[in-house]
Amino acid sequence: MCRKPTENAVRLACQRRRHSAVASREPSGSVLITHPFHPLSGQRLEVLFARRRAGAVVLVGESAGLGRVTVQESWTERGPAPLGCRVSAEGLAALDTLVRSLQGR
Repeated sequence: MCRKPTENAVRLACQRRRHSAVASREPSGSVLITHPFHPLSGQRLEVLFARRRAGAVVLVGESAGLGRVTVQESWTERGPAPLGCRVSAEGLAALDTLVRSLQGR
C-alpha cells in the first residue's frame, strides 16, 4: 500500500523543482564563442542549459577539452554585435603621449 506524502515532503519537492528550472526559454543547441580572450574563442560550444546570473544570461555547456563550461551569452554569437572600432598599437601609443603631455601641464 502506498503512503500519502506528507505536506512537508510535497513542499520540499516543489522547492527542488523551482530551483532546478531553466531560466531561459532559448533553444539550447550550440553557440559560437566570440569573445577574443576566451579559451574557446572561435569554437562551438554545445549548450546544455541557460541560467540568469546577476541580471545576465549565462550558458552552461560541455567542452571536450575543458569539461563543463559557463560563458556569458554576450560572449557568444547570441550577444550584441561587436563594435567595429578597435584601438591599434599606434593608437595606444598616441593616447599615452597625449595623456603624459596633459599630466605635465
